[in-house]
Amino acid sequence: MIVRGKLAMIKEKKPDRDWKEYNEHLVRRGEVLLDVESLQGWQEELQGMNLGKNGRPFRYPHSLILFLGTLRVVFSLPYRQLEGFARKLGKLISIPAPDYSTLSLRIPKLDLDPDLGYEPREGETVVIAVDGTGIKVTNRGEWMRRKRKGYIKIHVGVDIGTKQVVSLEVTDDRTHDSEKLVPLVKGAQRKVKVKRVLGDGGYDTHDNFKFLAACGIEPGIKVREDSNPNCGGQREEVVQAYLRGPPEWKKQVGYGQRWMAETFFSGFKRLFGEVVSAKKFERMVKEIELKVWVYNLMLGLPAAPALSAAAA
Repeated sequence: MIVRGKLAMIKEKKPDRDWKEYNEHLVRRGEVLLDVESLQGWQEELQGMNLGKNGRPFRYPHSLILFLGTLRVVFSLPYRQLEGFARKLGKLISIPAPDYSTLSLRIPKLDLDPDLGYEPREGETVVIAVDGTGIKVTNRGEWMRRKRKGYIKIHVGVDIGTKQVVSLEVTDDRTHDSEKLVPLVKGAQRKVKVKRVLGDGGYDTHDNFKFLAACGIEPGIKVREDSNPNCGGQREEVVQAYLRGPPEWKKQVGYGQRWMAETFFSGFKRLFGEVVSAKKFERMVKEIELKVWVYNLMLGLPAAPALSAAAA
């Protein structure tokens, strides 16, 4: 019996990770940040931007502003230091160097890819995990933060297959997670066919279950243990299945994969920190969008050349 058990363990053992390939994948993330090839042909790009433009012409191409904006959010560079970087870079590869005033105006107005770098998979249905987290808007201490500004919240729908963000909402800290399930799912549906939505008990509302039922989407939302088993609609089916046995229900819907959203928040905050540098809410939203775009781009490797196409 012991030998048979050992053989079974050997048979079920998963193959080891290809560490060479994994390490190369991480190295290429750094290449994406300094993809100066995306700046080739900037003169032609600038001419196209100014073609038919009324008023003062653009002096700096979109690809250059996007390139510098990416470095700013990853390395938390103030605009004046970013100007110094651009000035030195301009001496190396012959590109114009915008000053910090131009950068502070252009970066928050970047016209990003509406998919935020997410690469949909044609013909496949997608399971998304939804969740929200707080981001500090000042780093002056808890008392000052509560007294003056507070937090913002980012709400995401994460494709559990790629771990990329497929939909994003940014709100103030007073918005409850449950209020953002509908816009997150609608945002995801514009890009992919959503099969199931996974969420914690914060999304357990009748309106959310009704919306998912109307869209033909399976709910993987944890319900309260004291829920009425005769509440009606699709929520009633989930409540009854959950009350019969929570472990079985979680296994059936793949509830454990909901942690992909937590994985995103962990990686996002390690890479970009827990504070936004922008002072106005509109600029905070653009800063978060740019950070999510960079994060998706890194996870989308080996499709790293997409940076050049997006920047053009």
